[in-house]
Amino acid sequence: MVTDLAMFVGHLGLERPHLVGHSLGGAVVSAAGGALDVASVINVDQSLKLADFQAGMLENEAQLRDPETFPPVIAALFDEMAGPMLQGEARALIDRERKADQDVVLGVWELLLTMSAEEVAAVVDGALAGYAGVDLPFLSLFGIDPGDGYGAWVADSIAGAVTELWDGHGHYPHLVDPDRFVARCRSFWAAAGA
Repeated sequence: MVTDLAMFVGHLGLERPHLVGHSLGGAVVSAAGGALDVASVINVDQSLKLADFQAGMLENEAQLRDPETFPPVIAALFDEMAGPMLQGEARALIDRERKADQDVVLGVWELLLTMSAEEVAAVVDGALAGYAGVDLPFLSLFGIDPGDGYGAWVADSIAGAVTELWDGHGHYPHLVDPDRFVARCRSFWAAAGA
């Protein structure tokens, strides 16, 4: 996916773009920030410490792989992540546009379903290794608490990384409070010298 993003950026002729990604897109832009010449990265509600998420996937692996149980399991997961603040038009948009194709979901999560926690951690470490010695503004913005010590862990991997929690905003803080999100992006980019 990082290669696809690099090709797209090249196709558009963008030089040092600001990358913003949500959920899986947050993981992609985070990996891309360590591999491409970019101006900044904003990762929206995607923990890069994948152990807890992997544990949940492994607990539900049989149901995720079964075509009969996949729809209710994935729907329950998405409903839980949405949180209570996602309402009205934003919630309707998510519900209408979400298309959880089992083959696609399992393909994206295959790494988490087939590798050990240590192997997954090594993949993440490898993706973040490109940040070593690089001064790149990086914001992790969460609506779901990523857990104690997450901000320090990211800052150890990405010098100067900032982690923020918009408590109670669920997996879609940018949709729950879009004006605040846009203002935060603008202030982050301004501080980054954009």
